[in-house]
Amino acid sequence: MAVSLRHAGNHSALHPPQRSGDAGMDLEASTSAVLSPGRPVVVGTGVRVEIPVGCSGFILPRSGLASRGILIPNSPGLIDSGYRGEIKVGLLNATGVQLAVKEGDRIAQLVIIATPSVVLQPVIDLTESDRGDAGFGSTGR
Repeated sequence: MAVSLRHAGNHSALHPPQRSGDAGMDLEASTSAVLSPGRPVVVGTGVRVEIPVGCSGFILPRSGLASRGILIPNSPGLIDSGYRGEIKVGLLNATGVQLAVKEGDRIAQLVIIATPSVVLQPVIDLTESDRGDAGFGSTGR
């Protein structure tokens, strides 16, 4: 599958997966930003992509940032195949101190996933399953 890429600047701000079999492509910040505790900030990447029809892009956190307390509040962020604008990432500082993101910092991952078309079919009842309506905490862990 090919994904068309357009970026600003002299280098790519979207990096292919680092190892064979990895799914996430790292996204870099195109500008610096100050992250105050508890206040979300939208950071641009300078990257625009053309995702093939039948696929979607998902913006996911990088584990290194999450371990430092920088989260993506709407994770996963969804990019539909028809979107052509710049990829921007909402970041949230979950620590008690001010943090900074510098231009060129890797701030998120983009994962492209096949998303089949679905047809909604109204029914009166759903089929039974072993799980039923058991939700949060239903596995006992």
